[in-house]
Amino acid sequence: MSQIEVILKQQVENLGAEADVIKVKRGYALNFLIPTGKAYEATTGNLKHIDALKKARALREANEIEAATKLANRLNKQRLKFELATGQGGKAFGSVTAKDIQDSLAETDRQFRDIDRKQIQLKKPIKRTGDFEVEVKIHQDINATLKIKISAAAQDDAANGE
Repeated sequence: MSQIEVILKQQVENLGAEADVIKVKRGYALNFLIPTGKAYEATTGNLKHIDALKKARALREANEIEAATKLANRLNKQRLKFELATGQGGKAFGSVTAKDIQDSLAETDRQFRDIDRKQIQLKKPIKRTGDFEVEVKIHQDINATLKIKISAAAQDDAANGE
């Protein structure tokens, strides 16, 4: 397959960020990247423009890290509470999943709506009561620790079969 070198103008998922010089298949470059304005061909003249793209990239990355740090600080102070229905012997019915945590965060604060459930580092659903700490990967280099308290739901005596 024929490959061509291109310079990315903006961040392209699974390829790179602005100012990266990468090799891609000729058809992908000529039919998608260049016509959509995401990249341009890596000629000697175009290679001189990389400095401007690198400055834009550094500014964008600095803004992303600053925003991620602020979000991580807010998440570190956050404490979520959940209730699980329990049966005899304290056995819990149901569990708290990453989706439940994401929904609770979104209800708590508008800033937390952008957190994806895949960013919540929960190995398996929580099926017992107690206090837990869950890692949230905000940015490539920035993680936050979210505190979660899970308690047993209050039992209704009428529902226990009088």
